[in-house]
Amino acid sequence: MSRRTGRPSYLLAASPPPRRRLSRLAVVAAIGLVVALVGGGIGYAVGRPDATESTIADLRRAEATRDAQQITELTATARRLREEIAPVLDALRAEPTADPQQARQWQQTLLRAAEPFADPPSGSTATNVARGGLRGAVEQTALAVESYLLAVTGPPAQRATLTALAKRQAEQAASAWSVAATQLDQVNVDAGHGHQHVYLDGDQHDGAEEGTGG
Repeated sequence: MSRRTGRPSYLLAASPPPRRRLSRLAVVAAIGLVVALVGGGIGYAVGRPDATESTIADLRRAEATRDAQQITELTATARRLREEIAPVLDALRAEPTADPQQARQWQQTLLRAAEPFADPPSGSTATNVARGGLRGAVEQTALAVESYLLAVTGPPAQRATLTALAKRQAEQAASAWSVAATQLDQVNVDAGHGHQHVYLDGDQHDGAEEGTGG
């Protein structure tokens, strides 16, 4: 009868005790967990915006809010100014009769019309262009009034020439206003306010309904 023997000694040496195998498995699992945590941390750090990007995004949002408010205020100013200078331009382009007192009243009107542009805020390029166009139209109207005042208070021999000059300047002012009104309409649409038509009577524009298209 053969004697029962155990596992060969070389197999015993090659197989670690169960406790050592569990320890190795724990180490491997711990390493895997650390790798996963580190990888997730790196992915989060890479994916999230850094402080500079967040600051830039905040500045852009603040700029958009500020510009939207400026557009609203500029549009309201343009509507008010249109009511003030449109009668002046209409009269000058129609070659008014000599009236020095009327010319001086127009001067005061244009001085008031220029006040909103004395210290303008800085907005986006598009808004600044619209504001600059309106200011240019007001200033050109003021020049037309100056020429007209010289025509009606100066030597009679120069009256016809200066009156004609005032009329041409008034035409240029009206054209400048039309361009500025077109720009103002566009910035309103871009800002989501819809079309805002602040044109002079008789000006041609896109024909869109007021407040649509934003």
